[in-house]
Amino acid sequence: MKVILLQDVKGQGKKDQIVEVSDGFARNFLFPQKKAIPADAQAQNQLKGKREAEQHRIDEERKAARELSEKLSGVVLHIKAPSGGDGRLYGAVTNKEIAAALTEKVGQSIDKRKISLDSPIKAHGTYQITVKLYEGIEGKFTVSVEG
Repeated sequence: MKVILLQDVKGQGKKDQIVEVSDGFARNFLFPQKKAIPADAQAQNQLKGKREAEQHRIDEERKAARELSEKLSGVVLHIKAPSGGDGRLYGAVTNKEIAAALTEKVGQSIDKRKISLDSPIKAHGTYQITVKLYEGIEGKFTVSVEG
């Protein structure tokens, strides 16, 4: 019997897969526990529509990430931080501060966890920063730290 899995079933398959199982397994285990439904024509059409909608959503997110990456390419953030006489900062410029300044400058919210810094910025200067926007899509911009 062909069934569409509604959740992951160990030894059978992952959610939204169409798998062949024995009639007894389907009737006695999968159907009563709401882990699968019969793979009739209507259910298969719904699954196909669901997959197409998911693919469309992924394509839209990827397109938005590319647009944001292009928008970030020319951005230069100027961040002022208190410092001592030797050019070292009192404290550091962190992902959180960079994300706040970037959100203000670009107008789109950027999550601080997506900004990759090897270590917090602790001195004046210009730094090239990378933001991971989507799988395989990165944006680069410049941060200028001033006293």
